[in-house]
Amino acid sequence: MDLLTVLLIILGAAGVFFLVSFIMDIVKHKDDLGKENPVIGFFIGLVTDFFDTLGIGSFAPTTLFFKITKFLDTDKKIPGTLNVAHTIPVLMEAALFLTGVKVEGVTLFSMIAAAIVGALVGARIVNKLPEKKIQLVMGVCLIVTAFLMMSGQLGWLKALGAGNEAVGLTGIKLIIGIVGNFILGALMMAGVGLYAPCMAMVYMLGLSPLVAFPIMMGSCAGLMAIGSPEFIKAGNYTRIGSIAIAIGGIIGVTVAYTLVKSMPLEVLTWVIIGVVIITGISMIRQGTKKAA
Repeated sequence: MDLLTVLLIILGAAGVFFLVSFIMDIVKHKDDLGKENPVIGFFIGLVTDFFDTLGIGSFAPTTLFFKITKFLDTDKKIPGTLNVAHTIPVLMEAALFLTGVKVEGVTLFSMIAAAIVGALVGARIVNKLPEKKIQLVMGVCLIVTAFLMMSGQLGWLKALGAGNEAVGLTGIKLIIGIVGNFILGALMMAGVGLYAPCMAMVYMLGLSPLVAFPIMMGSCAGLMAIGSPEFIKAGNYTRIGSIAIAIGGIIGVTVAYTLVKSMPLEVLTWVIIGVVIITGISMIRQGTKKAA
């Protein structure tokens, strides 16, 4: 049994664990699923999970749409709804990219495992650090990385990003990748998204830009499938809204995956640069914003 199969079995088991929790809660509260508009929820899922599959993320745009449409009756339901509603689409993203994008087994398994362990173990340390300083430092690092990636694309730094076609890491680069993803997994628990930093790190280590997708999707899918049942148990989420968002999200993922897979690597690299810049600016703004 190869490492990819092991990884798919683990994610599949986590997905079943989530689905059983979700379905049991829906059945238990079938007469009280919530008053949220499922049509609005469907389109929120369609749009946000489309962009999530491109690596932009779904939590921030979903929260924005919640505010604009007044989808939820209380902000207390936002964290739970974000996790529960997007778990199935993200699991689907992971399955599609893991089976559709070639990545060397040890690299794939070790980096995903590192992110999950980082989130579970490192969160205790990261949670003691000031969130805004983390966001500011990460934001600046992402902007610098985006500039370096752009320099490689434009030929200003010819050695950087030249022939990024590798599908696996070895030696010191593999160690850097594992340690880096462990840190990124921990930082996720402090509110720093994994997608853009993971994309940037993969590029800087010389891997094909497409390789970032199964690594980051697999990392997030495992974390969400294991963590979301806690929100379900607490009941702090919208049931009907989560169902609608998940259905729309599945369609959004399917469309976006087809787009990413057929996109030339040159174009995909520029898309990633754009995502890294947008995320970097967003983090700098969050890091410099005074607390209300």
